[in-house]
Amino acid sequence: MAITPPQNRIWWNEPIHKIELSWIVIAFLWGLFMFFFMIAWHFIGEQNLSTETYRINPDKYVEKVEAFAEQWQVGEEEGVPVVRPPAGEDVFLLARLWEWWPILELKKDQSYRIHMSSADWQHGFSLQPTNINIQVHPGYEHVINLTPTESGEFSIVCNEYCGIGHHQMTGRIRVTE
Repeated sequence: MAITPPQNRIWWNEPIHKIELSWIVIAFLWGLFMFFFMIAWHFIGEQNLSTETYRINPDKYVEKVEAFAEQWQVGEEEGVPVVRPPAGEDVFLLARLWEWWPILELKKDQSYRIHMSSADWQHGFSLQPTNINIQVHPGYEHVINLTPTESGEFSIVCNEYCGIGHHQMTGRIRVTE
């Protein structure tokens, strides 16, 4: 923003100063670099999530998750079932106001296909402390392939504001040896 108006009314026909031109060139080249590097990182980043997504009926998905939890339940914590599916099995997680349900217990170095959907609103799936973030929508089943490489307890946090209880919407994934 200029304090005073330009001396010539047709200022856009004035020659560009060399310093200003060099900054324009630097910004343009940096933009090109970032554009192409984002494409390259998709292939060399080794952290791309699956883009497997299906349209579903939310009520039927809830039934599927409840059947899954009943089949593989090994315990319960604070009224939430702890589920231990066999390695290689499809695993189901349900987001609903204000919980991620059930608690999963997975084996280290075993692959799982984790299916996620919401029963009510849009929620965020953020697996802490890893860098996995997904928006989970009702009516869509998102599938990610996950192979835990370290044991421990990982928190699931909703990172998409979903209402008054959003700050309490958490879940857990335990990884055992």
